[in-house]
Amino acid sequence: MEEYGKILVFVMPIFLILILIEKLYGHYKGEDTAPNMDSISSISSGMVNSVKDVLGLSITLISYDWIASKIAVFNLEATIPAYIIGFIAIDFYGYWSHRLSHQINFLWNKHAIHHSSEEFNLACALRQPVSSFVNLFTFLLIPAAFLGVPSKVIAIILPIHLFLQFWYHTKHIKKIGFLENILVTPSHHRVHHAINPEYMDKNHSQIFIFWDKLFGTFQEELASVPPVFGITRPAQTWNPIRINFQHLWLLISDAWHAENWKDKCTIWFKPTGWRPENFEKKYPVNKITNVYDFEKYGKQYSKKLMYWSMIQAAITLLFISYLYSSIATIGIPNVFLFGAFIFISVYSYTELMDTRKFSLFWEGIRFVFGISIIVYLGDWFGMSAIAPFISYCIVGYLMISLLINFYFVNINFEKEKIVST
Repeated sequence: MEEYGKILVFVMPIFLILILIEKLYGHYKGEDTAPNMDSISSISSGMVNSVKDVLGLSITLISYDWIASKIAVFNLEATIPAYIIGFIAIDFYGYWSHRLSHQINFLWNKHAIHHSSEEFNLACALRQPVSSFVNLFTFLLIPAAFLGVPSKVIAIILPIHLFLQFWYHTKHIKKIGFLENILVTPSHHRVHHAINPEYMDKNHSQIFIFWDKLFGTFQEELASVPPVFGITRPAQTWNPIRINFQHLWLLISDAWHAENWKDKCTIWFKPTGWRPENFEKKYPVNKITNVYDFEKYGKQYSKKLMYWSMIQAAITLLFISYLYSSIATIGIPNVFLFGAFIFISVYSYTELMDTRKFSLFWEGIRFVFGISIIVYLGDWFGMSAIAPFISYCIVGYLMISLLINFYFVNINFEKEKIVST
């Protein structure tokens, strides 16, 4: 918990700087691939996912240590060969867990958030799940366990492997020569994120592209088929927490309405997108039928709302930075109170981004919860030792935030909408 938090304190500014560089480069080239509201939503998704991971809000049914203790033939030391073997094993694990998440209905719920952006940029790499509370795929690390790769090697490689998948989420880097045959590149991953029929469910590899070539899921990016991004049942929201559970809610609803027990039980394990017969007519959901002719979500919005959303995301990032750098000081169970505050904050301001008037309710909950924390603890999680007046500043911020939310939900959003630039 504490170690991962410290890693994220170091990594987060790097990611944000690269996102900003991509944005500025897009303006310079006249090809902005990172609309502001979409980027705020993506960064917000990364925030809640990282909080979930740092707080350990997931369980592993079968631990790597247990598997290794049962099947290890060798006992490798934490040397360079062990790290190389471990990295390749984790990439194999990543390919299959990724592929299965695309092919099995209930597993798609935890991965849909990553594909939900209708853009393709570095920020959308941060769209990671909060709905994956159970790790089902540890068994895919059997090759590493069999060879006796130490668990501490796996623990070190896993976050590095994840962070290395950030760079190829961009439209600005075209094909890069011979490396296209070895590594997953932006070109390969644009194919993966596309909803064009030619590209669907292709290029599941995470670092080395040869897994797709080996297992028959490789597709080159075609000059004649420009990728169109998103999901075929569009999210239609900026709220990352809503997106995380949309597909699950559809599965629950379809299982409830299914007329026979076979469909109720098997819908979870059917191919992604499967629904019982005639459900598209009886219980229709919005679905893109022509990938070249649909309206992207949120292309019009109030500039005032956009700037306020940026401010809210920036302040939430400051809260998170303090949480990650002070986990030991804050202690358990207070870190979970802090985490809950972050979740409510993101939910509130992204509901406002969607121009939902009910966001005022969530902002009221956040206000009461934040004030209650200060009253209960006597300050803001020990921050007064660093800045004596910080609790008063946070109270002032919460009051201003509530008032500004009240202002937005009591104006005519339609009159304030302008074309995104």
